Amino acid sequence: MRPIFHPSLVNGRYGDPTIYVETMFEKHSLLFDVGEIASLSARKIRRVDQIFVSHAHIDHFVGFDHLLRLLVGREKTVQLYGPPGFAERVFHKLQAYRWNLVEAYPCDLVFVVSEFETPNSMPTTRFRLRKAFAAEPLASQKTSAGVLCDEPTHRVSAAILEHGTPCLAFALQEAAHVNIWKNRLSERGLPVGPWLRSLKQAVVERRADDHLVHIDGPATSDGRLVPLGSLRDLLTVAAGQKIAYVTDVADTPSNRAAIVALVQNADILFIEAAFAAADAELARGRGHLTTTAAGEIAREANVHRVEPFHFSPRYSGEQERMLAEVMAAFRGSSA
Repeated sequence: MRPIFHPSLVNGRYGDPTIYVETMFEKHSLLFDVGEIASLSARKIRRVDQIFVSHAHIDHFVGFDHLLRLLVGREKTVQLYGPPGFAERVFHKLQAYRWNLVEAYPCDLVFVVSEFETPNSMPTTRFRLRKAFAAEPLASQKTSAGVLCDEPTHRVSAAILEHGTPCLAFALQEAAHVNIWKNRLSERGLPVGPWLRSLKQAVVERRADDHLVHIDGPATSDGRLVPLGSLRDLLTVAAGQKIAYVTDVADTPSNRAAIVALVQNADILFIEAAFAAADAELARGRGHLTTTAAGEIAREANVHRVEPFHFSPRYSGEQERMLAEVMAAFRGSSA
């Protein structure tokens, strides 16, 4: 089955940590961290409507200004999620600029910022361009088992880790992966067309069998409404893909346990490997993972594929060595 989510390292394995996740068939994308993003096209940046920030160190949050510049003047709401204190940092970012001409803009830009404070609590603040981005506290959202958002198409969960400051790790889980069998469409005399997207969406949203799906296409020029239950034989549903993101964490037993629980069985794990195995003491002092630690965590979590990143510049030109150390630990072999 073709994956719906297509993640990419925006700045490679050495640059600012940022993952851009494009969603097939949807006009939205999301970011894990928002470091330098100038290499992303304006079109891609304007598709972003969810941003998950691990913590507010400059290399993880410096790209917010670039995103803001591209979104001002457009009707858009962006949801941001971060650790405790994150809303105040967004506020100061926004208030660094003068907004005395906001009444001239016909569109409103809204940032809804939620702070993952505890596994069950998430204070939320709204910032609107039309109000010069004044802070508007909203009712605190209740969370369950670390779930930050639960959309019809996907869910994002988080764990609070330690990096000398609270730092979040994230797991993106596709709600369901729906595959349409074209041979079954043909056997039923049904057309291939945009209506199949509605069919998939109805399944992902767990609609009842009596939910009506509008079928249109060359074979049904006038269109017709058909109960979802009579169309289920056209498709198969499998667990959706899981993408996990972990960066800037100390190698402690509690951090390892929390990471493994969050990223268990992920299809892709993006995990920092800031220091080489030989520099474990340096990594410990800086609150980062080594290549070996990253590989061991990925193996313990039974992930399908590991993508190490956030290599320290001290290893410039040694990417193959760093990758080999991660993969050796991941496979349980010697480098």
